Amino acid sequence: MSHALRMASALALVVAASGATVFAQSASAAPSTGSYYVALGDSLAAGYQPGVGDDKTGGYVGGVLAHLKQTEPGVQLENLACSGETTGTMLDGGKCTYPEGNQVAAAVDFLKAHSQVSLITLDIGANNVQTCATTNGIDMACVVKGLQEVATQLPTIVGKLRAAAPNARIVVANYYNPFLAAWLLGTDGQTLAKSAVALQEQLNGSIASAAKGIDAPTADVATAFSSTDFTDMVNVPPFGDIPLNVARICQWTWMCSKQNIHANDAGYAEMAKAVIAAIPAVPPTSPPTSPTSSPTSPTSSPTSSGSPTSTSGTATSTTTGPPIITDGGASGGSNDEVLVGAGIAAVGAAAIAGGALARIRRRRD
Repeated sequence: MSHALRMASALALVVAASGATVFAQSASAAPSTGSYYVALGDSLAAGYQPGVGDDKTGGYVGGVLAHLKQTEPGVQLENLACSGETTGTMLDGGKCTYPEGNQVAAAVDFLKAHSQVSLITLDIGANNVQTCATTNGIDMACVVKGLQEVATQLPTIVGKLRAAAPNARIVVANYYNPFLAAWLLGTDGQTLAKSAVALQEQLNGSIASAAKGIDAPTADVATAFSSTDFTDMVNVPPFGDIPLNVARICQWTWMCSKQNIHANDAGYAEMAKAVIAAIPAVPPTSPPTSPTSSPTSPTSSPTSSGSPTSTSGTATSTTTGPPIITDGGASGGSNDEVLVGAGIAAVGAAAIAGGALARIRRRRD
């Protein structure tokens, strides 16, 4: 199989790779020693790297923790993230094992039991659409359903966190766009990459809306990765001169080398910077009402557009994170951080590849 065909096939299954991330800080501008940093979400919060697995004290969480320790030497990390988590499983359980039944319940119990919480982080929503791409094609109804889930369930998730920590500073992070790597496939891939930008914005719009509903800022990971910049050109061996946004994906994720959507060390460092930059100087003076209604959700096909140490219980993941996409069949796991453009983008990639779609390698712990 040619390199272009292999990449297109892989992209057809991993293209939907971006999601939503939420973070919260403590009730005081300068929390005392003994405070906690609570990390929540899916594989990005778990610090997943292909071929390595989760690193719950690494990834962007590790960068944010290091920042907190500069002013709070005694801050402790509580990482409850679950690779492969969706907004649904985060609320209802079924992906990772928590004594409380699900990640949100575990987080709420921890927050209620610990008044000194300096920061809470969460990235969630991508896996809601990852199953929409199969070896038989793309289920567009599935894509729309996934987007609706994010739009309705993410406000519920952040609302529960706000209710449990009413004076906490909360930051909701948006996502980079790994499907920009399709640019490397030629004219058709470049058209596909441009379409994916608008689709990414649709997902990130739902994230921003959920954050606004609880008076939380958004960490702009998309802008940190120059997601819309097709104008500035950068020389990236062995690809030559490519747009800055494509270069960022090649330099800061594994998409161009391993066809894997996850950030590498450099990408996680940039994500950490975006989160740190979004942290408010002071917490809200009074907690907003938890969202009772969700932002407008899509009703039709989208258009171009470390192990936890919680006293509330240990989360045991049933997967080490999203698998590497390969040409052959395999077993176990589920894709994380799925870009909202899975449907249209994967269809385009499938066309480039002559309809050949790679199977997802599924791994189990």
